[in-house]
Amino acid sequence: MRVLIVRLSSMGDVVQTLPAITDAARSFPEARFDWVVDESFAQVPAWHRSVDAVMPSGLRRWGRNFRNSFRSGEVGAFLKRLREHRYDFVVDLQGEFKSAMIARLAKGRRAGHDRQSAHEWGAHLAYNRRFAVPKGQHSIERMRQLLARALSYSYDESEIDYGIDRSRLPLPPIALPEPFLVFIHSTSWESKNWPELYWRDLTTKATRAGFHIVLPWGTERERERSLRIANGNSRVTVLPELSISEKASIIARAHATVGLDTGLSHIAAALDIPSVTLYGATDPQLVGATGKNQIQVASGFECVKCHETECRYQHPSEFKPACFVEISPERIWSELQTLVEEKASVTKI
Repeated sequence: MRVLIVRLSSMGDVVQTLPAITDAARSFPEARFDWVVDESFAQVPAWHRSVDAVMPSGLRRWGRNFRNSFRSGEVGAFLKRLREHRYDFVVDLQGEFKSAMIARLAKGRRAGHDRQSAHEWGAHLAYNRRFAVPKGQHSIERMRQLLARALSYSYDESEIDYGIDRSRLPLPPIALPEPFLVFIHSTSWESKNWPELYWRDLTTKATRAGFHIVLPWGTERERERSLRIANGNSRVTVLPELSISEKASIIARAHATVGLDTGLSHIAAALDIPSVTLYGATDPQLVGATGKNQIQVASGFECVKCHETECRYQHPSEFKPACFVEISPERIWSELQTLVEEKASVTKI
């Protein structure tokens, strides 16, 4: 059996798709899985032990200048590869117009969300078979349900296996101090960013306790943020520019991580690295980092889980996003110490 998975973005969502592939591979050990994914996150599906071909899509980039992309032959090459095989199943796990369009162009029986379940109304029209997957559930569970119904198998809801083959990760490109923590301090949404003064305070607490801190980044703005958080502390390493897989290889060796609702935090959870993850504008019940040894710290602020990309709180506040005022460095340090102590006790056993 040959199956094409369509899940384009974002990084966290792509990571959270992996358990559904594991479920299907357990039910059909002979099956082969190909995956269409946004080119920015193409390294992630390749970590799964049951994924064969990864097809990077430049749809977002092509849309900015489709005529030139088409003339260059890039779009044609993608379509040729997409239609190279006739699949037993083409399953769109995203449920948006762009993913539905790609599913429609592939060869094979197409499956996806029904009208009420799709993220964007109208996407369901691209599928031969449509399934009701109730909203209000965690993203991981929704994708596991959809793929199971499309391929007709059952799975153990209590067990989540991301299926990552660590041998597919590269060796860390730099020497790493021991023991080290990774602080995942930036996201693309301003509303999800814990303030820098809190990160600096937490960094001071952790380095005084004997830890080294490693700070990853993805954009120049995030690199500058890393440097400000490091503030000349000799026990803090600001990483060079790295690929997603190189960052994952470093996270895989961390003692623990502290992070925000962003892709690297989901990678830490997928690798079962003890982690404290902070939530304000987003709901951990729907998108939270899921795995072993995970602590989710959610704000109880009045407009929490707003899902706005920028904080729109109108009343006086110490800083924005206002929902993070109550999540103090002392609280996060206490949660982190609990995780580290639990890891130490398990190691001794």
